[in-house]
Amino acid sequence: MIARITRILIFLQLATAAGLFILAVKVWHIDSVWLALILSIGAVFLFRILITANSFFLARHYASETPANHRIGWRQAWRLFIEEFKATMLATWWTMPFRSFAKRTSKNSIGLPVLLIHGWGCNSGYWHPLSKMLMQANISHHAIDLEPVLGDIDCYVPIVQRAVETLCRETGHDKIIIVAHSMGGLATRAYLRDHGGACIARAITLGTPHRGTSLANFGIGANCLQMGWTGSAKHGRPSEWLIQLEKTEDQAARALFVSLYSHHDNIIAQQTSACLAGASNVAFSGIGHVALALHPLIHARVLEEIRSVGIAQS
Repeated sequence: MIARITRILIFLQLATAAGLFILAVKVWHIDSVWLALILSIGAVFLFRILITANSFFLARHYASETPANHRIGWRQAWRLFIEEFKATMLATWWTMPFRSFAKRTSKNSIGLPVLLIHGWGCNSGYWHPLSKMLMQANISHHAIDLEPVLGDIDCYVPIVQRAVETLCRETGHDKIIIVAHSMGGLATRAYLRDHGGACIARAITLGTPHRGTSLANFGIGANCLQMGWTGSAKHGRPSEWLIQLEKTEDQAARALFVSLYSHHDNIIAQQTSACLAGASNVAFSGIGHVALALHPLIHARVLEEIRSVGIAQS
């Protein structure tokens, strides 16, 4: 579904650029074809840039306080914005429309297999850059698509369950590792609530709104309502769904989690919502939300966590 939607959006953006080009030549009487082309394509890119900029604006408004050792200067902030914009463009123009996948198996697989679970509005193609890293490390992995796109998170649990069972069966392992981005981390927690952690050696979440995010209030779908946070960073509260989910979890379940998050996440705000009590929480700086699964620092830490589980299991 997301692949189809993103392809349609690509077509609409190209059609818009073509329409602007015709206007520039026929109506605005711009004689230079190259200038008309630059203006038409530039207008579409500017629109995409403004979307990314708006997410940072909203996230800053609802942000939690950034610790002193994680604050960044204007040069780092500019790099943060550029990398997030590039990650968004890569995901929506290439990997999600054209590079989705179900499984990638290494012939000389090392350690436990990995299940990749994407976040809201994405599909398995989002994981393409991290998947390349896993293949280079000889780590077999599967990926799933969470559908319906706007469904509630509980309806994703059977999808996760089937994927876990399939990965265990096809690789011959009793346990797997889950790597989940954003909402995918909540789907993982819902799976553990219903099926326990017997098959899960570790769950690594990237930018998951474990305590909700104010920006979910600007989204659509039952899943956005479940991820919501109401009120200020200090005095607000998570959604009722998140409150009830937390009540079902014990220390053993929380101990399975490693939460990697950024103090400059432009979708999870307040950013410290990505901290999960009882889990191992690891903070980063200067990384945007979509860029989390593309960033080399995150790749290195994910690989470290996967390998550490393999050592513990051996």
